[in-house]
Amino acid sequence: MNLWLRIFLPFAAGYYFSYFLRNVNAVIAPELTRELGVSAADLGLLTSAYLLAFGAVQLPLGLALDRYGARRVEAALLLIAATGCALFAAGSSLTELAFARALIGLGVSACLMASFKAFSQWFGLERQASLNAAIMAAGGLGALTASTPLSWAIPQLGWRTVFVALAVAGVAAAAGIFSTPEKPGHAHSEPLRSQLAGLGAVLASRAFWRYAPQSTLIIGGFLALQGLWAVPWLMNFAGLPREAAAHHLLLMGGGMLVGFLGIAFGVAPLARRGLQPLRLLQGGMGIGLLATLLIVLGTAPGEPLWFIFGLVFSVGNLAYALLQAHFSPALAGRVNTALNLMVFVGAFAIQWGFGAMVDLLQAAGYTMRAAYQMSFGGLLAVQVASWLWFLRKS
Repeated sequence: MNLWLRIFLPFAAGYYFSYFLRNVNAVIAPELTRELGVSAADLGLLTSAYLLAFGAVQLPLGLALDRYGARRVEAALLLIAATGCALFAAGSSLTELAFARALIGLGVSACLMASFKAFSQWFGLERQASLNAAIMAAGGLGALTASTPLSWAIPQLGWRTVFVALAVAGVAAAAGIFSTPEKPGHAHSEPLRSQLAGLGAVLASRAFWRYAPQSTLIIGGFLALQGLWAVPWLMNFAGLPREAAAHHLLLMGGGMLVGFLGIAFGVAPLARRGLQPLRLLQGGMGIGLLATLLIVLGTAPGEPLWFIFGLVFSVGNLAYALLQAHFSPALAGRVNTALNLMVFVGAFAIQWGFGAMVDLLQAAGYTMRAAYQMSFGGLLAVQVASWLWFLRKS
């Protein structure tokens, strides 16, 4: 228990911080739009600068985690995130805010992957799925905080003050990570050429390309919606005020948190009863796509659907542990960051592309509501195709 607390809690705090920053722009989007006078595409580009920087460093990050260890890599990067928060608080133009947002993405790029790496060093393979889900639950708490509670705070404090506080929190999170114990003999002396060859083997494997399309489009799409477009969708398609839209975001985060906790404590007992993690992943994605369809059609009560939306997509994190099982533990950093790269490539492309599609459809004469519905429907179509690919490869 002492080891669990010393290792898990600091990394959980780091991932909570990361997930809050990932979603904060969804709630402050009206303020950013009003102050900067930007279009939907510009807002998508600004917010997705986080995802672009985050995704761009995933492959070198995997090499760094396997060579230098999780503790030093994440602590250093969190200081960059804190700097980005401070610059975002002071920014006054789209360019300045996009640069700051990119620094934030770079700075939190290791929060989840470093956790997975640390767990692979300190705990047995049989505990990886539950530990991974538990760390994702910490992210779920971050998502909850960056919803209704944040929407209450913004009118009182202002979004710039919130980012000053986040800069301070980033420094504290870095200190907490750096205080975690070092795994004896963790240093990896493998030559860089050999490390790159191992990464190449991961990227060339059939196992990787079985999981990659679904993770890119379904999980990446979920992150794009949660991180930005959920609130504008609810305001422009469903006609909700910002507080009610943020409440739906809270429900989605609550569902995600419940799902992560359920996986953390239930995946092992379910496996003993014959329901393996692979089947959970397949079924969860299918139910999530059905919930997405009902949201796009607008034919069912919204609040239960958004809770289910978050609940079932929480099973997506099982892909990391399932894919990692195909490779040596020495490759854990490279395996996880390679898959994470695909997730964030998808999230970046969808977050930016969704806004661009909305603008394009409105320019073509469609109403804003129709433009949002058609953009979301197009995303759902490619997500279904990626899920069917995953099922066909099973």
